[in-house]
Amino acid sequence: MTLPDPPLGFAWLEVTGRCNLECAHCYADSSPRGTHGTMTAADWTETITQLAAMGTRDVQFIGGEPMLYPHLKQLIVHARQAGLTIEVFSNLTTVSADLWQTFTDHNVRLATSYYSDAAADHDAVTERKGSHSRTRQNIQRAQQLGLTLRGGVIQVLPGQRAREAQQDLRDLGLSEVGADRMRAFGRAGRGVAPTMADLCGHCAEGKIAIGPDGTVWPCVLGRFISLGNVKDRPLADIWSGPATRRARAEIQAAHGNLPAQSCTPPQFLPMCGPCSPCVPSVGHCDPRTAEAPGATIGTPAGD
Repeated sequence: MTLPDPPLGFAWLEVTGRCNLECAHCYADSSPRGTHGTMTAADWTETITQLAAMGTRDVQFIGGEPMLYPHLKQLIVHARQAGLTIEVFSNLTTVSADLWQTFTDHNVRLATSYYSDAAADHDAVTERKGSHSRTRQNIQRAQQLGLTLRGGVIQVLPGQRAREAQQDLRDLGLSEVGADRMRAFGRAGRGVAPTMADLCGHCAEGKIAIGPDGTVWPCVLGRFISLGNVKDRPLADIWSGPATRRARAEIQAAHGNLPAQSCTPPQFLPMCGPCSPCVPSVGHCDPRTAEAPGATIGTPAGD
């Protein structure tokens, strides 16, 4: 018996692979050498229209750095007109006056990563001097404008002052502050090929990701699994198609068809459920250590 396809409630729209930073742990392997891909603004507009027609409620524009994508404003306006709720995940180092106005006019939510209360630590993660100052200033700007902003701290380097970073975000007025360990995908995988067992087990369950070339993935971390391409087939056909159903079944089977174990959900994946506490390709990580007094946020073995 074939089970019915779950509703598609959320989509990551990775509009660019270009980023002005080069973070050591970037799961998308983004950098200044990245490109905007082959999806045109018209392709993205049509994709958003299809998502709305499928009943999708929320989209998150990501990258790369989505603020570098020249048609971001156009896509935000179209998504709002289609009735979607929007979040933009950005490093907040480069925000134009026009985009600030767009965010306020269209009730756009923002999300950002923040690595330390110490500029040197933060800049060591992003590999760009001055990035901490620009991100922090724009966090304050978002607060002044009354925008909804959530922050997340990822433990990447030893002695990073990640807990102090969380407190700094709270002191800046953020009510939603998450934390996570580094995930072994992209540059953080250090050459280890990911497997389905490395995923959280919830991929393609009500969510998908679409890349800069139109490829559809089960999630942004599952970019090694292609479900189809929106430039070749309607998104509804991809969502209900054999490749998606097969990937969904194989991911569930890789996790023993059991409910995922509880741990800190990845802060950059707001629609995901809890994930397993380790990435098998890298080693064991017990997120419960993050709750111990004086402990640092858990990281996979070897990180």
